[in-house]
Amino acid sequence: MRPLREVGIVGYGAYVPCYRLAGTEVARVWQGEGTDVPIREKAVPGLDEDTATMAIEAARNALARAQVDPGKIGAVWVGSESHPYAVKPTSTIVAQAIGAVPHVLAGDWQFACKAGTETIQAAMGLVASGMVRYALSIAADAAQGRPGDELEYTVGAGAAAFLVGLAEESVAVVEGSASYVTDTPDLFRRPGQNYPWHGGRFTGEPAYFHHTESAARHLLEELGAEPGDFAHAIFHQPNDKFPRRVAERLGFSWSQIQEGMLVNDIGNAYAGSCLLGLTAVLDVARPGERIFLVSYGSGAGSDAFSLLVTDLVLEEQRRAPLARNYVARRVMIDYASYVRYRRKLQMH
Repeated sequence: MRPLREVGIVGYGAYVPCYRLAGTEVARVWQGEGTDVPIREKAVPGLDEDTATMAIEAARNALARAQVDPGKIGAVWVGSESHPYAVKPTSTIVAQAIGAVPHVLAGDWQFACKAGTETIQAAMGLVASGMVRYALSIAADAAQGRPGDELEYTVGAGAAAFLVGLAEESVAVVEGSASYVTDTPDLFRRPGQNYPWHGGRFTGEPAYFHHTESAARHLLEELGAEPGDFAHAIFHQPNDKFPRRVAERLGFSWSQIQEGMLVNDIGNAYAGSCLLGLTAVLDVARPGERIFLVSYGSGAGSDAFSLLVTDLVLEEQRRAPLARNYVARRVMIDYASYVRYRRKLQMH
């Protein structure tokens, strides 16, 4: 998929909570010390943080980099699996907080962990058509894992925001995008349930790997490109092993994926997972480099993107906190604090 007019990322921003829960701490409570853990630690929202507050912080960083008047934004879209309200949009909260109201489109998006990349594809079309000058795409999540479940080790929190506009203003121009979806029920949560159900190893080959590889190969074929053409590659990070394995199967090296790999430090930020990785890559990218990104969302589907970095990235890298700065400001907590912060004890 290529828009008729070239579009790209005009500004970008990240946010990650400072609290961290070690995988060994989860294992200590549920499996005992010495248990192998899938990641080192994960980010945990504080008592005053949720998907909306994290989205606002990331959006403000994106606007600081872009230096764009919020009143010129024509759409604010938030993709998440953990919106704070069942009936009330997160997008209107964000739009109000950044000063984009009242003449703006606003909406919440869902497709598990690829809800954020969906908003970017939609923003590309909206900007390229001329309906709006800028569209703000945000991926933010603070997902829950059942106590003692595999997901409790990995489900982290964070947000990434991208202001989409025309190519001449962009730090990274979108060369193309491709999607691949099927009805694959690898993970789901019915209304009223607090925690999602997942299919164990079924979430690997028929779900994550099949969709990620299919979207990636389709885009590479459309562009006539090869893995070696890209300086950086980013894949959805449900754990430490999956993105490494899919990168190897597609022909990408560790040197290409290491800048975008944040999962061992912040966990799987769901909709924000690979897009937080993109902010980390943009923080260090050089003009002329190409970036390959593939998201994955349970249910199931993947969105693939190819981006070309422009000279404008060098100015923007200095205008807001780097993603790695948020990763580095760590405050370790124990399991009891985690239970309190995530309100896992039902008091009524």
